[in-house]
Amino acid sequence: MSPFLGEFIGTMLLIIMGDGVVANVVLNKTKGNNGGWIVITFGWAMAVFLGVYASTSFGGSGHLNPAVTIAMTAFTNFDSSLLPTYILAQFAGAITGAIIVWLAYKQHFDVTDDKDGKLAVFCNAPAIRGPIFNLITEIIGTFVLVLGALAMSKPASTLGTLDALPVGLLVLGIGLSLGGPTGYAINPARDLGPRIAHFILPIKNKRDSDWGYSWIPVIGPIIGALLAAYLFKLI
Repeated sequence: MSPFLGEFIGTMLLIIMGDGVVANVVLNKTKGNNGGWIVITFGWAMAVFLGVYASTSFGGSGHLNPAVTIAMTAFTNFDSSLLPTYILAQFAGAITGAIIVWLAYKQHFDVTDDKDGKLAVFCNAPAIRGPIFNLITEIIGTFVLVLGALAMSKPASTLGTLDALPVGLLVLGIGLSLGGPTGYAINPARDLGPRIAHFILPIKNKRDSDWGYSWIPVIGPIIGALLAAYLFKLI
């Protein structure tokens, strides 16, 4: 048991379940094809629940999210020496999880012609592309995530650790309420890690990995998380 192992396994499971439910809905000839937004948001909520639970069981804090770890480091008593370990584990877990999803759905990727849909399994894209408003949406979504998670967290002595079920339900609510404009990345590792996997994997007839948008799901969540943690500290 170690912080690296906990965050790696937790984030890997998060992506297997989260990207997996998107694959089940958007790829051709799956049992869940065209299952809709409710299926995706509920699947991601369960992904967060499992990821946080597994992370804390194996020695992590259940962050699964570099923006959360950065905010915890800046404004709580979370051990700053763990910051590089957590971020490395989160990105490694996210890339690994995305590769596993591709293996699980390989035949369905092969029979799907929608290149945007195949990219959507791995990472986010806005419904209406506009960098300023897309960034604002990601800031707001992550602000709600972090402020809500801190409000529901354990006493101040253990603010670095998050509880699985409340955070999972919180992510479900964020997806239902704020997920429409950008797909609610609210996590740099969740978006950038699988985007890297999409770039390197030999996916049949894939499009580019939309690197022009990739900075928004990284910068937006970090800003939102820092603002939320700062407000929580003031309160």
